[in-house]
Amino acid sequence: MSPIDWFVLIFTIGFITAYGIWKTRGSKNTKEYLLSKKMSWGTIGLSIMATQASAITFLSTPGQAFSDGMRFVQFYFGLPLAMVVLCMTAVPLYQRLHVYTAYEFLEKRFDVKTRSLGAFLFLIQRGLAAGLTIYAPALVLSTILGWEIFYVNLILGGIVVLYTVVGGTEAVSITQKQQMFVIFVGLMVALYMVFALMPQEVGVWEAVQVAGKAGKLESIDFSFDWNNRYNIWSGIIGGFFLQLSYFGTDQSQVQRYLGGKSTTESRLGLIFNGFIKIPMQFLILFIGAMVFVFYQFHEPPLYFNQVEAAKVRRSDNGSEFISLEQKYHQVFTQKREQAIALVEALKQGEPQQIDHAKALLDAQNSAARDIRNEALAIIHRQNEAEGKGKSSDTNYVFLTFVINYLPKGLIGLLIALVICASMSSTSSELNALASTTVIDVYKRSVRPNESESHYLKASQWMTIGWGAYAILFAEFASTLSNNLIEAVNILGSLFYGTILGIFLVAFYVKSVKAKAIFQAAILAEMVVLFCWKFTNISYLWFNLIGCAAVILLGLLLQLFHKQHTDGTSFA
Repeated sequence: MSPIDWFVLIFTIGFITAYGIWKTRGSKNTKEYLLSKKMSWGTIGLSIMATQASAITFLSTPGQAFSDGMRFVQFYFGLPLAMVVLCMTAVPLYQRLHVYTAYEFLEKRFDVKTRSLGAFLFLIQRGLAAGLTIYAPALVLSTILGWEIFYVNLILGGIVVLYTVVGGTEAVSITQKQQMFVIFVGLMVALYMVFALMPQEVGVWEAVQVAGKAGKLESIDFSFDWNNRYNIWSGIIGGFFLQLSYFGTDQSQVQRYLGGKSTTESRLGLIFNGFIKIPMQFLILFIGAMVFVFYQFHEPPLYFNQVEAAKVRRSDNGSEFISLEQKYHQVFTQKREQAIALVEALKQGEPQQIDHAKALLDAQNSAARDIRNEALAIIHRQNEAEGKGKSSDTNYVFLTFVINYLPKGLIGLLIALVICASMSSTSSELNALASTTVIDVYKRSVRPNESESHYLKASQWMTIGWGAYAILFAEFASTLSNNLIEAVNILGSLFYGTILGIFLVAFYVKSVKAKAIFQAAILAEMVVLFCWKFTNISYLWFNLIGCAAVILLGLLLQLFHKQHTDGTSFA
């Protein structure tokens, strides 16, 4: 990067961090540190969005659209309905009970064992997810600086831990407003630049048409298939249960709206998120689709992770990989000609010419994919020889576009976007992990009678501890073969259904008691893990399966316990 890019990047990150620390200095007790009751609906809404919109969103989502089109937007179709349900149920209940965490409610409804189980399930998945949100921006800086990603993880994780430890939950929420401003500005700049850098003969409408002809703008799939990850049914039904669990039971989100000045402020913040989130994700996916069009006219690398590509060139497989790069270049030359021909046919509006040009372009894209798959096979073989898992380069698609094609100054702004997203999401997660550990485990079961200053120090040490845990997991994230945006949602879906089932029983099924729900939750989690390991069912359905299993097993086990207690039999 140029000096001006470094200035923009360092100034943006440094100002937001310093502002958050200064604005929230001097937390004197755990209530101020973990649960500030000062937030307006606008701050809550932006904080909720920033918590969900990690660096993974801005690195991996464009890559998802680049490779698979915009079908992923269906993942969010259940979100608005989930926001309405939570505003009617969870928000007033949590506010009325004056809880620090969502899991305190489980003890009031069931017992301390169930509360600890809910907290434990949250801590497992959110601690791992925090590692992914640190790893994502580390990809950026390690690629730019050429540093080992190990050290970049330490630096980025350390910055987030610093201002989260010093300022607590209020620092998280306040800095997220500035971070979301940078994010929205960065998105608009990225969208403008991808159109501005198209060839002169390719206008906005022509670019959109090319994306449509390539199938990248197909956003809704009405077919029903358990194994299809993204269709309208998995999005509305599975996505509804995932979002209901994420925003209703995940402490990283619950803590954001528990900090509202009133129930009304918390509700408005959730509704604001429900209205804005889908358009924002649509925009990010649309940028990815336009980057695909951009690379119809500008030659992309054979493998977008240039660090890995350079290693392969120096390896025993180097000559084979270089030969594939030469073939890829030849195919791209022909592909570019066909893309220009398609644009000309679209301008003339002749259906036969359009269909003919599209068929030729599809053939060239298919040939390019075949060569790319051969290259991926080489990289996978090398990774296996080195004891590594399969890697994915879709996380590098947008990053490669930013670094190679944006002008000076804007590169720094877009990199700041990615790092701001990481800081906002990771800080929320660390704050929630610390609060859950201190309130639901340490204060409840380990040291229940200490002073406020003791619990404040414990909260800060827990933040440091979870930060270290997340950084440690980030070091292993490079072995994941999934696109990161999918990986983090798959991870959540393994646990969210079970947690949601516990809460729904607590809310609505008063006949089910503590012993039955505890056993049902453990069995339901085993069902979800079985589906993940041994079936091809789309991960979004895990949320429904886990939730339904908890409810049904809870009812059956409660009936069994009742029969056993009464001394009667089912016969």
